[in-house]
Amino acid sequence: MSGDHKTLIKGNPSQYVKLNVGGSLHYTTIGTLCKQDTMLRAMFSGRMEVLTDSEGWILIDRCGTHFGTILNFLRDGSVALPETTKGIAELLAESKYYCIEELGEACEKVLAKKERESRESEPICRVPLITSQKEEQYLITTATKPVVKLLINRHNNKYSYTNTSDDNLLKNIELFDKLSLRFSGRVFFIKDVIGSSEICCWSFYGNGKKVAEVCCTSIVYATDKKHTKVEFPEARIFEETLNILLYENKNAPDQELMQATSLRGAVGGISSYTSDEEEERTGLARLRSNKQNNPT
Repeated sequence: MSGDHKTLIKGNPSQYVKLNVGGSLHYTTIGTLCKQDTMLRAMFSGRMEVLTDSEGWILIDRCGTHFGTILNFLRDGSVALPETTKGIAELLAESKYYCIEELGEACEKVLAKKERESRESEPICRVPLITSQKEEQYLITTATKPVVKLLINRHNNKYSYTNTSDDNLLKNIELFDKLSLRFSGRVFFIKDVIGSSEICCWSFYGNGKKVAEVCCTSIVYATDKKHTKVEFPEARIFEETLNILLYENKNAPDQELMQATSLRGAVGGISSYTSDEEEERTGLARLRSNKQNNPT
């Protein structure tokens, strides 16, 4: 504006001045503005020229949102900081501009605390729920880590369940949660709840391909009725989770290492079994051993 001009301000500390900070109007004393060794002291102690308009308002080309907080800090030596992170960051920028070190340090301290709390409150791991087969395929093929998928479908009530099935179903879910927390940085865990003929099944993927499966359900007969039995083969599930870590790199895992870490020696294809099948094999092996040790 044509009426704007630069001048030196130097007066009695009790003298009031009018400030227009980015359109925000303030009225304060020179003593308040010069209270600390800041840029405002330099402006109002006669060391720097300031811009004034025709009505005597001293113009400062800064956002005036937090200038009232700046003045209150100069008056009292302390001030309540904004509640939001954005507000504190803005006040920090103004503190740096006006060279108010103590206020800037207070803002930085609170911002650091908020950032630390934000990191601590973030979930350790995120487990997506599959909503379609297309989404499942996409997640598995684009994953940069090995994948463990748990299919849970308790509402599939084609047959009645055995007495321990519900407890075992919950145990499978609890184990999934524990493994997802323990290996969240190394394995990508997903949960399938979109419905299937299966009721509870673990699948393990390496480099986008299924390499193992643990089915936790079987059909048992009681009189003339079929019952669904949900099992909890904890050791087998944990074993396959450890085996899938061999697929952390993009190269295929060493075959000898795969065979050494697999009790079944399943190297080439998918290993799939239930705990009932394992018990049956163990029982047959024990029977053969007894016959060999005690020939008739």
